[in-house]
Amino acid sequence: MLAEMRIQGLGVIDDATLEPHRGLTVLTGETGAGKTMVVTGLTLLGGGRAESSRVAEGAGRALVEGRFEAGAPALRIAEEVGAEVDEDGTLIAVRTINADGRSRAHLGGRSVPVGVLARLAESVLAVHGQNDQLRLLRPVEQRAVLDRFAGDAVAVPLERYRAVRGDWREACAELVERRDGARQLAREADLLRHGLAEIASVNPQPGEDTALVAEARRLAAADDLRSAAGGARLALAGGDGADVSDGAEQPGALGLVGEARRLLAGSGDPALEGLEPRLAEMSMLLDDVAGELTGFLDALDADPERLQSVLVRQAELRALTRKYAADSDGVLLWAEQANTRLAGIDTSDEAIAALQARRDKLATELARHAEAVSAARREAATRLAAAVTEELTGLAMPDARLLVQLSRRELGEPGTDGVGVELGRRWVAAGPDGVDEVEVRLVPHAGSGPVPLHKGASGGELSRVMLALEVVLADADPVPTMVFDEVDAGVGGRAAVEIGRRLARLAVSHQVIVVTHLPQVAAYADRHVVVDKRGAASNGVTRGRVRTLDETDRIVELARMLAGLDDTSTGRAHAEELLATATREKSTSRAAAAR
Repeated sequence: MLAEMRIQGLGVIDDATLEPHRGLTVLTGETGAGKTMVVTGLTLLGGGRAESSRVAEGAGRALVEGRFEAGAPALRIAEEVGAEVDEDGTLIAVRTINADGRSRAHLGGRSVPVGVLARLAESVLAVHGQNDQLRLLRPVEQRAVLDRFAGDAVAVPLERYRAVRGDWREACAELVERRDGARQLAREADLLRHGLAEIASVNPQPGEDTALVAEARRLAAADDLRSAAGGARLALAGGDGADVSDGAEQPGALGLVGEARRLLAGSGDPALEGLEPRLAEMSMLLDDVAGELTGFLDALDADPERLQSVLVRQAELRALTRKYAADSDGVLLWAEQANTRLAGIDTSDEAIAALQARRDKLATELARHAEAVSAARREAATRLAAAVTEELTGLAMPDARLLVQLSRRELGEPGTDGVGVELGRRWVAAGPDGVDEVEVRLVPHAGSGPVPLHKGASGGELSRVMLALEVVLADADPVPTMVFDEVDAGVGGRAAVEIGRRLARLAVSHQVIVVTHLPQVAAYADRHVVVDKRGAASNGVTRGRVRTLDETDRIVELARMLAGLDDTSTGRAHAEELLATATREKSTSRAAAAR
């Protein structure tokens, strides 16, 4: 519920604060005073489109700030975005528009996307204006109104219908792909099988190409490696009978260490003898290295044709990596994915038959849910039409009747996969909202036939139909605040009085804010706010101001609205009579509602 709203620099309003009543608040004023800026401000708080033309002339920006009593849905949104709720349980939303057209939104002291304000508005605020009347002419909106009235009776089976429809459309799309694209899929399958066969014939191993590169490099440098390993072994183990200049065998590191051990062990000195075990460890390590060098040399000499076989194997792997991946591991991954894809494009008659059977089963289930949705809508359509017709009678349209008619769009041919289902031996379109097309028709007076709203309803009649719908839907609408922008356009006389009564009745369960030109409507207000041009003017630009009227000022404003007779005793008398009648009727009706 809206507790307070402040507007700065918006249109003709420099700075104004509005504190609407919990019941019915009306805004009146002369044309051009800025009444619609209040509705524009609420629309901006609801995430509406920001236009730089709305910024007051000479102002750097426009600002709209709203303080809402936060219910559970609003609190959830605030928690999601980290917005802070005030100590009194209210939530502050702010929208600013710069003169260059840039817009910013804040909620609970945090900067948020404009979409967050739109979500908040869905739970706290509903703005109805002449654009809403135009939307009511569209079949999609008319179906939404019927579903809103029906509540869970339609919502529950519709949710089941949508779930099954999603599975059904997936099955239909896959069947079309397999059946109509069988030739293309068969070509893809042949290519996959050829690739898998080619890879299987080579049989690459994980990391094999990297290992072969290292081995080939080693084999290509065999002579250099043999020289290096042989020299190192000679240095460790000594010569094999090779002569040196003094005629003795060339000593190796092992021999030298062995001689050092012998000398230390026979020294008879404990300090020197204590060094011998360390030389023993060194001797063992040198012996191990010499043995590994011997093994390395033996391997180089064991298979002199190994280099050629390694080069041949590398060529085989390169033939695969040029086609399928960058290395042997990638080739193996491609083969794994190819096997998975091959299993998924089975174009055999058995696979297609199984998929078709699944599609048909889902279609049967979908048709059952569609019939359940339609049955609930038909029942709700009868009740909605009767309730709105009764309201129209009270809105000075005693002979008018509202009809809510359901139909289905038939398809020209059966079996349109993913589009239609068979109901009653006829193929009908199955959209996301069911198989029903809803049309609201109006019988405006006795002797006339039913006609669509967009063809047979005048502006005043359409306003009354919309108001009657809102009154009927009030219990089904969880939004606490409803705003009506000149919903009474084109209406006068007795019908205007009835509109005031209906709005007052709606204000028993909702907070209602109304912009009106009709004194018959304004008389029913719990709080009367006037927007006038008597504020300060600068640079020849008229500015508007917002004032809450007391009882005396209300009489003056109602007299002006009645016939511009605000300064005559006759005009005031008429206004006083109208206000007294409205006050009396409000008290009676609200007392009855309380009982």
